[in-house]
Amino acid sequence: MTTFARTPRNAAAATVCLLLAGAASAMDYPARKPGLWEMTIQGDGGAKTPAMSTQQCIDAATDKAMREMGNGMERQNCSKQDMRNESGRMVIDSVCKIGTSTATTHAVVTGDFGTAYRMESRSTYSPPMMGRSEGTAVIEAKWVGPCKAGQKPGDVVLPNGMKMNLLEMPAARGK
Repeated sequence: MTTFARTPRNAAAATVCLLLAGAASAMDYPARKPGLWEMTIQGDGGAKTPAMSTQQCIDAATDKAMREMGNGMERQNCSKQDMRNESGRMVIDSVCKIGTSTATTHAVVTGDFGTAYRMESRSTYSPPMMGRSEGTAVIEAKWVGPCKAGQKPGDVVLPNGMKMNLLEMPAARGK
């Protein structure tokens, strides 16, 4: 992560962006198993930058809604979104507009979406985004069990403990 993600507020925004980016890359991913998923996001800061972990409560309807939200973002912002299966791995190549920059990304996803999956991505940015011309990220997700008491589908708990519901965000409501 860059310096941008070092304050709690910016970390929350960065995490939501990464979660939505994961959904945006979802295209035709298999549905995830309903329940509580823990996602660990490691940017290319390596050992210098700690991984960010979030928890997300989903059900079948929430998972579908998030994929549809991501697909809508793709249609608006991506000129290329190619997904193919190569030897049991999902390979995604995309070209998407992020603000004034164009991100060209190659990602490889492995796993079964019932218990765990892993996405490794490498992006280049033209012009550089936030002073960077390239970046890598690894997202590891694992199913940890049923959602916790008091959680509802769409709830995300961010690294700073802040809780939000992705389905209640303006982007999810079409606003």
